[in-house]
Amino acid sequence: MIVQLYSIMNKKDILQGPFLGAHVSISGGFENSIKQAKILGCHAIQIFSKNQMRWSASDITDQAAENFIEKRETGKIRYLLIHDSYLINLGNPDETKRARSAAAFSDEIKRAKKLGAEYLIFHPGSHLGIGDDACLKLISDSLKSAVSKENPSESNLMILIETTAGQGTNVGYKFEHLAKIIELTSNESIGVCIDTCHIFAAGYDIRNKESYNETMGRFENIVGLRYLKAFHINDSKTKFASRVDRHANIGEGFIGTDAFRFLLNDSHLTVLPMILETPGGLNAYKKDLETLSGLFQDSSYM
Repeated sequence: MIVQLYSIMNKKDILQGPFLGAHVSISGGFENSIKQAKILGCHAIQIFSKNQMRWSASDITDQAAENFIEKRETGKIRYLLIHDSYLINLGNPDETKRARSAAAFSDEIKRAKKLGAEYLIFHPGSHLGIGDDACLKLISDSLKSAVSKENPSESNLMILIETTAGQGTNVGYKFEHLAKIIELTSNESIGVCIDTCHIFAAGYDIRNKESYNETMGRFENIVGLRYLKAFHINDSKTKFASRVDRHANIGEGFIGTDAFRFLLNDSHLTVLPMILETPGGLNAYKKDLETLSGLFQDSSYM
């Protein structure tokens, strides 16, 4: 059963941004993520719909989905993002392994639809030696097939390509990669999630106002801001252009707090969900959310 939150949430309960949130656990049941959101005081969350390091999972029952959606409405969670399994590689050059990834990704779409998610986030993939261009074509073909089969738009679900740091043979570290996947897939259900740690590690600077504006301008020119639907908000443990993906708490890494001040006060982006994936659990999330809240409408930005 597919239940849409917008059909049951009163318009007066639709909150205004910025929609700060965090990746929270579903251990003990999907509704546990709502409890954590309440503790954190956030109105956007990201979850895994299953164990992210396993291929298979039990089906989500109608009752579990309905209970979760009811709890979500009560908790006034404006945005639900689901991150797909880390095992999936839609650009795997091995046909058998790519088919397994494609089947798992189709299942991720089904699960996201059943839970009433707005967004399903995925890492585009790794070329494993065949090169970026060939990998991007395989990803696009796999993505196009999954979207055609599962029709995410029927539940207003969008599938978001997450920017990567470019570690190893991962693609998605250039804005051109994102634009190519979008072009080849040619479907209105596809968008982008920018991870601040990943783009910084990939060589897109956002540490001062000039570099922030330049990076966002490049995104607009290459991909288009209309495709940007969400952010992962993370500082970086590694230096600029390191091509290494290591998240740090806000203000404790090489990005620093100014970048997040620019982001939170960017009028083009304040309606988007901004999800923490920083280390340290709930207490660290609380601290990071307090830091971010303090940066919003900070007079030093003006």
